[in-house]
Amino acid sequence: MRSNPDGTADDTRTVLTLVTGASARAREAAIAASLSDLHEDGEQAIILEGLASGTSPLDDLPTGQAVARIAPGCLCCTGNLVLRVTLNRLLRRRPSRIFIGVADSEHLDQLRSWLHSEPYDQLLRLTSDLNA
Repeated sequence: MRSNPDGTADDTRTVLTLVTGASARAREAAIAASLSDLHEDGEQAIILEGLASGTSPLDDLPTGQAVARIAPGCLCCTGNLVLRVTLNRLLRRRPSRIFIGVADSEHLDQLRSWLHSEPYDQLLRLTSDLNA
């Protein structure tokens, strides 16, 4: 965390929200609703686990929103490398917020722990989970 000249904290980390829910459509609808409620400048990024089933509520996102889909699988176990590469690519774009749609919340605590470890602890600020 950096300090401003007046001594106050300047948290420049990207805000990250894990999104859980029973279906990909429900998770994507929750993300779309959150994005429409946000009044933030800058790019938001979305990482979705699995393929969309038909049309997605995220299909009509405004320009400047990055959406990446990764193969389904446990994001802290078998999907760790793919998630890490995808997350690193998105972080290079310096989005103000990232949503990660998680298909299986069984290992959510391990995923959260991984996101709190180096180097992500310096790059990300995790929020409360969004349950669709």
